[in-house]
Amino acid sequence: MSLMPPPGRNKAIICYITFVGLLIAMSMNSNEKHPFATAHIKNMFGITLLWIVSKVFVEYINLILGELFFWTSIGLLIYSLISAVKNKKPDLPYLTAWFEKWFTFLD
Repeated sequence: MSLMPPPGRNKAIICYITFVGLLIAMSMNSNEKHPFATAHIKNMFGITLLWIVSKVFVEYINLILGELFFWTSIGLLIYSLISAVKNKKPDLPYLTAWFEKWFTFLD
């Protein structure tokens, strides 16, 4: 049993450090693609979009629903960061499969 981290682990962890970390990880992964990092980058891209939607809801639509989306995105970010640190692929129910399908431009 190998205890070596998967290739691209550092990129996967960096992508969860705010929006700037996502951009840095995307840039780093563009030169040398790692499937582990790509999966986490797609996951963080989806979480970032959820966070943006939450801010739109708070400002223009419904404060309570926006706050729900905001705290959900924070929880998903923390859960996904922990999975990256533990060398696991992202596994958010329903969302990970959708993010993999929708964000193929990040491959």
